[in-house]
Amino acid sequence: MPSPPRISGRFLKSLAALAKTRAGSAIVYRVTRADLRIDALPAVAPHLFGDIPLDNRPVGGRAPRDVESADLPLPAPPWSGTSATRTAAYAAGTTTPVAAVREAFAAARKLASLTPSLGPFLDLCESVALEEAAASSERWARGAPRGHLDGVPVAVKEQTAVAGLPARAGSDLTDATPAARDATCVARLRAAGAIVLGSTPMTEFGMTPLGFNPKRVMPRNPHATAHVAGGSSTGSGVAVATGVVPFALGGDGGGSIRIPSALCGVFGIKPTWGRISLYGDVLSGTVGHLGPLASSTLDLARCLEAVCGLDPDDDQTALAPPLREGSLTRALGRGVRGLRIGVEAGEWSATSTSIADAGQAALRALEREGAVLVDVRLELARHAAAIGYLAIGLEALATCWNWLSRGAVFNPDLAVSHAALSRATAIEAIQAQRLRAGLRRELAHTMRDVDLLALPATATTATRVTDGEFDGGFIDPQAIDAMCRFNFLGNLTGLPAMSVPVGLDAQSLPIGLQLLGDAWDEATVLAAGAHLERIGVASVPKPRSLANQA
Repeated sequence: MPSPPRISGRFLKSLAALAKTRAGSAIVYRVTRADLRIDALPAVAPHLFGDIPLDNRPVGGRAPRDVESADLPLPAPPWSGTSATRTAAYAAGTTTPVAAVREAFAAARKLASLTPSLGPFLDLCESVALEEAAASSERWARGAPRGHLDGVPVAVKEQTAVAGLPARAGSDLTDATPAARDATCVARLRAAGAIVLGSTPMTEFGMTPLGFNPKRVMPRNPHATAHVAGGSSTGSGVAVATGVVPFALGGDGGGSIRIPSALCGVFGIKPTWGRISLYGDVLSGTVGHLGPLASSTLDLARCLEAVCGLDPDDDQTALAPPLREGSLTRALGRGVRGLRIGVEAGEWSATSTSIADAGQAALRALEREGAVLVDVRLELARHAAAIGYLAIGLEALATCWNWLSRGAVFNPDLAVSHAALSRATAIEAIQAQRLRAGLRRELAHTMRDVDLLALPATATTATRVTDGEFDGGFIDPQAIDAMCRFNFLGNLTGLPAMSVPVGLDAQSLPIGLQLLGDAWDEATVLAAGAHLERIGVASVPKPRSLANQA
């Protein structure tokens, strides 16, 4: 069947009503299967299927790369600064954590006052943040900070518990009771002295990568406000891109850290499955990871070092080998000499010219710095998104089942997705999991010969929207697939993957390069990203919206 045009407004509402009927849901699923290439999965060669997976343990090709640091200098800080520039100012006495936190709140309010809004926060914990900033200021005054993050303002995506704030996952259906306890990763940031400013808005249950949600005041793309900022970690991406915070926590089930990172022009990493505890994350499932979005690779490394580690409240963290103290920060100085980077030509041919050109230019720059580009072939890579849509979609459907059975009102685009997914068969679900196992096996085999796999972060830059589409929602399968096309590979395998900002297209919209590493080898991913940053190929652009504020 032909792909439908973008659907919004009253047509979207009518489609949502039709999809609630048995015949309507069948029609919607038939179209969706074609649009998202799910109908191609039954034709995949039998030898590419694996056994039904019994656990979510990441499958590595080999042990993490063990390379001595070349002691290269840290990349220069971006226009907005980093945690390091902030703590250096605290140490010098030129400012204090209290002043920095007050400035961050003021900047966030100014962004929220704009039309359209660029406000990156949903809920603030201002009084607690100022109390913690005062305690941090006192520690700096007596020369006894807790570490590299003491007094650094941060933001947290609303699917992750922050004590005193509700964790509602982008919906009005979830429990609005303020969390009694921080998520493990939030508690660990606080223990390191970081100051949590509040929660950032996301798309409803994280189920659109485009960054709109009629149930929230969502920020637009700060580089061009007629375009989306990406999702589902929308507010976190905008908070970093506008310089309000040097890093923010996000969540990634199918690219939801890497997509807003790419579209907003910042760095973002989804670490290996089990590396960060999911305790306190209100979205469960087998593909969802927590991780940071940041203005620099240094902040990605420092955040991961602070939040990773064994957690008795999440048994999946027992899978992760211990992370040596400071090892990720030290890896930033490795350089890329001898690094083998796999390039899958078929994947690069499925993206826009501007993204392919920027990505290839970045890879050639790494090659000039001593990296080795290796042609690789992945038969299942082109099917990863289709497998991923079934994996995350059916898990999300199960999560929402009680609300669905009571006739709860979801955003129209999500209501249509639920109706379509309800028509998926048991054999489709099981076969998708078998293909997931085959994909994990195939990628592990590939990673025996390369250290990284280079992919586009997205197939296009940020999608343009009208005010009506943004405020009321819309359905655009092609735009969704352009965002997720290359990201599910990391989620289905649990391997670490990062988006690196490597340029702008003709409309001055940011472009992301994705670097995917082997299991537990975040160090190599960060080392390559840091070298691109060091040589000036990767950089965080200052949004035009900020220049226009004067």
